[in-house]
Amino acid sequence: MFTGLVQAVGTLTEITRGEDSAILKFAVENFLIDVKKGDSIAVNGVCLTAVDLGPDFFTADVMIQTLKLTSLGALNIGSQVNLELAARLSDRMGGHIVQGHVDGVGTIQGVTPGEKWQQVDIEIPDQLMKYLQPQGSICVDGVSLTVGELNDDKNLISVWLIPETLAKTNLDSRIVGDAVNIEVDVLAKYVERILKRGDA
Repeated sequence: MFTGLVQAVGTLTEITRGEDSAILKFAVENFLIDVKKGDSIAVNGVCLTAVDLGPDFFTADVMIQTLKLTSLGALNIGSQVNLELAARLSDRMGGHIVQGHVDGVGTIQGVTPGEKWQQVDIEIPDQLMKYLQPQGSICVDGVSLTVGELNDDKNLISVWLIPETLAKTNLDSRIVGDAVNIEVDVLAKYVERILKRGDA
């Protein structure tokens, strides 16, 4: 489990492609101090397992299905990624419950700088819009954000990024047309399941 509070920004330095998987190598400083092989790391909101690691790098095996269903398949050498270690039970829950199980890929439709914030408009896959509401939680590339506004007719949401978020994540480099991983609030999905299942 994660909280959506990004702890570091890493860089993709190597891609080794196989028939049904790929090995991705990421460089990052001052982040892997307590990490062991087998630990979970959220990479742009996707829960991956550290297979090999050193003081300033780690590798992860990624299945073809994950590359197809998330924005990880669009990464290139030099791409910056948001990183978060799995939460400890003793951690403060500063964001919201994030599983690292991406529900779909959204597309940046607008970026509007402001004096103390930046508005980002994101087109959301149609099937995910039902889980979103104004002032509700959404995870974008591993970053816990609040839905500011939504437009159901256009499958569009707007989020506002404060300077702290822009400084500590890769969202400051996002431009129109970029793909971003979307994970909706898991609590909404549980409510839907309960209502569908009922007493049957």
